[in-house]
Amino acid sequence: MDFHPFIEKFRKRFAEVEAQLSSPDAFSNPQKGQELTREHSRLKELVAAGEEYLETESELAGNQALVASEPTGSELAVMAAEEIQRLEGVERKLSARLKEGIIPPSPTDSRNSILEIRAAAGGAESALFAADLLRMYQRYSETQGWRFEILDSSSSDLGGYRDVVCSVTGQDVYKRMKYESGVHRVQRVPATEAQGRIHTSTVTVAVLPEAQEVDVVIKPEDLEINVCRAGGHGGQGVNTTDSAVMVVHKPSGLVVRCQDERSQLKNKAKALMVLRSRLLERKEAEEHAKYAAVRKEQVGTGERSEKSRTYNFPQNRVTDHRAEVTLYNLSSVMEGELDGLIDPLAAEEANRRLAELKL
Repeated sequence: MDFHPFIEKFRKRFAEVEAQLSSPDAFSNPQKGQELTREHSRLKELVAAGEEYLETESELAGNQALVASEPTGSELAVMAAEEIQRLEGVERKLSARLKEGIIPPSPTDSRNSILEIRAAAGGAESALFAADLLRMYQRYSETQGWRFEILDSSSSDLGGYRDVVCSVTGQDVYKRMKYESGVHRVQRVPATEAQGRIHTSTVTVAVLPEAQEVDVVIKPEDLEINVCRAGGHGGQGVNTTDSAVMVVHKPSGLVVRCQDERSQLKNKAKALMVLRSRLLERKEAEEHAKYAAVRKEQVGTGERSEKSRTYNFPQNRVTDHRAEVTLYNLSSVMEGELDGLIDPLAAEEANRRLAELKL
C-alpha cells in the first residue's frame, strides 16, 4: 500500500489544526477546543510515524541495493541482510499505525470507559479469576498512564469478586480496551482443588464507552433513586452512613449501584454515568442487531463469544481466539502486558475497515 499521499495529507491537516489552535478564540467553544486538541495530538503522532516510515523505507531500499551489489556471503552483504530484517519489522509496525490513522476515528475511541467484570461458570474459581483480571487491567492502566477506579463490587467468600464495576479514564481508553469485551476462559488448578486437577472456568468482561449527556437523555421522572449503607471493605464511615446509591431506570429496568467511601453525591453522579453508558450500549446494540447476519465476527456476538480468550496456566499460554494469536508469556500478560494481544485485534479491525473504505 502506498502511504505517501496519506502522509502528505496528515502533514497538511496537522498544519491547519496548529493554526486553528493558535487562534485567540480557539477555546471560545470548549467542546470544539477539546476536539481540536485531541485531533492535534493524533495528527502529531501520525506525522511522526509517517516521517519515520519514509526514513525506514529509504534505509531499506539502500540496504537492499547493497545486498544486490555485493558478492553473496560477503561481510557487507550479511550485515546489510541483517539490517533489512530489522527494518522490515519496523516498517510493518509503522504500516499498521498508518493504516489506523487513515481510517476515520470512531467518535467513541477517545472516550473513557466503564469496565465490568463478572464471574460466570466455575463458582469460587471463577470469582478468584475475576480478581486476577481486575488486577491485570489495573496494571495495564498504570502502563498506559490511565486512572483506574473501582465504582462498585461484590466480593466472594474466598477473596475473589462475583462482579466489579470500574471507571478507566485517560487518553484513548476505549480505543484500546474495547477489544477486552467477551468471555475469558481460564484453565488451571484452583486453590480449592485438593487432588491437583485442572478446572476450566469463565469470566465475562464488558467494556462500555463512557456516555455523554448528549448521547442519552435521561428524564428525572424515569428514575427511582434509593440510598443505603455501603458494604464491603473501606474506611470509617462505611456501613455507618447511607452513602451507597442505587438507581433504577424504570423504562429499561436497568439497575446501577455505586458505593464510595462516604459521599452520597459522588455515588449518585457515578451511578448516573454508568447508567448512561449502559443505555448507550443498548442503543448501539439495537443498531448493530440490524446487521448481525453479515457481521458475526463482531466481538460479543455468535459462537466466538463463548471463549474470546483462553488463559492456560500449566502451559504459561494465552490464546486469543478472535485474532488466532497464541503467546507463551501468560505470567507477563497477567502483570498487564496486553499489547501483544490487543495489537493484532486492532490491526485486524483496521484491515477490515480499510477494505470497507476500498483502500
